[in-house]
Amino acid sequence: MNAEPIRAAFSAARTLAAFALVITLLMALTHQLTEPSIAAAHERARLERVHALLAADSFDNDLLADALALPPVAALGLDEPSQALVARKNGVPVAVLLEARAPDGYGGAIELLLAIAPDNRLLGLRVTEHHETPGLGDYIDPEKDRRTPKWIEQFAGIGLADVPAEQWRPQKDGGHFDARTGATISARAVLRASARALEWAGAHHNELFVPPAANAASR
Repeated sequence: MNAEPIRAAFSAARTLAAFALVITLLMALTHQLTEPSIAAAHERARLERVHALLAADSFDNDLLADALALPPVAALGLDEPSQALVARKNGVPVAVLLEARAPDGYGGAIELLLAIAPDNRLLGLRVTEHHETPGLGDYIDPEKDRRTPKWIEQFAGIGLADVPAEQWRPQKDGGHFDARTGATISARAVLRASARALEWAGAHHNELFVPPAANAASR
């Protein structure tokens, strides 16, 4: 039996294994080197969204450091942990920022960021990610909404004490809020998710709007 083909096969296998090992190591090294910059970019994006909802002089704490860890919350549409960012002025909580998800958008899930005041009214609402139809349902995103005022701005200053949860629907469905003609599925999804988030925030008010000392002690 000629051993040369067997030796050649083993040699080729060793070469492939070495090549695979080198590629794996390079990928691991690349991930290790780029992970901090990716994380930093993610945090910058979070802060940009916060500043779109809260004036810079309305709080004076480090939001990313002053955060409450939340488990998966079904009422927020989240099946993974998230954070509630607590905005404070002179140590007094002035707003809590919550992430939420509307699972029933026309193009899939719609990611939201809500700024909620201590009286459980919305200070602002932003869509942070969506897959709605361009030019039709994407008006829920203020960066793509060309009208003035922007659709998303109608929520500022409104809470469940002003508009009950069952009225967080488009006017064409008998609800309180305006929606653009021909694209109500997107609006319905955002409205339902926002009402659920406000209900959850109201039920957990004492856990969210805590003084900094108590917040630090609970971690």
